[in-house]
Amino acid sequence: MIGFYDYTVVVTYISLVSSILGMFCAIDGRLTLAVSCLAFSGLCDMFDGKIARTKKNRTDDEKSFGIQIDSLCDIVCFGIFPIILGYKLGMCKAYSIAILAFYGMAGVIRLAYFNVMEAKRQSETSENRKYYQGLPITSMAVIMPFLFVASVFFPGFRYFVGLLHAAMLIVGFLFIFNFRFRKPTNQELVVLVAVVAVLFILFYKEGWWAHYHTIRKLKGAAA
Repeated sequence: MIGFYDYTVVVTYISLVSSILGMFCAIDGRLTLAVSCLAFSGLCDMFDGKIARTKKNRTDDEKSFGIQIDSLCDIVCFGIFPIILGYKLGMCKAYSIAILAFYGMAGVIRLAYFNVMEAKRQSETSENRKYYQGLPITSMAVIMPFLFVASVFFPGFRYFVGLLHAAMLIVGFLFIFNFRFRKPTNQELVVLVAVVAVLFILFYKEGWWAHYHTIRKLKGAAA
C-alpha cells in the first residue's frame, strides 16, 4: 500500500471523514448536523499539526506527505464542504453559484501557494509559523458555525442568506489577499470554539433551522 501510515495523520483523516459525513447531512437537509461536522473538522485541524510535530524522527518524505495530505483534506473539508452547505442553505441563484465558484477557486489557489511556500520555509528553518499570508482556509470552520448560530438574532431567514453570500465572497477574497494574519494561540482557539459551541447548544431548538423543511416547502409552494 502506498502512502505513510502513522499517528501523525490520523486526526487529519478523522477531519476528512467528518466533512464527508457532513456533506451527506447537508444534502439530506440535516443542517445542524452538517454544521456540527464542519466545526468538528475545524477542531481536528487545530491539533493535527501539533500532533505531527511530536514525532521527532520524521523523514523529509513524511514531512512533505504531511503538507500535501493536510492541504488535500483541507480543500475537501473547508473548500468543497462549505460550498455544498452554502448551496443547500439558499445560495442557488446564478450570482450565488458564481460566488461559490470563486470561493472554491480562491481556496485552491491559496492552498497551492501555501504548499509551495511552506515547503520552502521548512527547508530554511524549523521554527513554527507565527503568521499566515492571507486568511487560512480553515477559518470557514469557525465563520460558518458562528454565522449559523448568530442567525437566530436576525429578523428572518433571508437576512441570513444575504449575509452568507457576503461572507463567502469576502472570505474567498481574503484567502488570496496578501496580508499577514497572526496565527491564533491554542487558548484563543479554545475560547472561540467554546463560545460557538455554547451558543449552539443554547439555541439548538430555537433557531430557524428547526423549521428549515417547512420554510423550504413554503417557498416551493409559493413558486
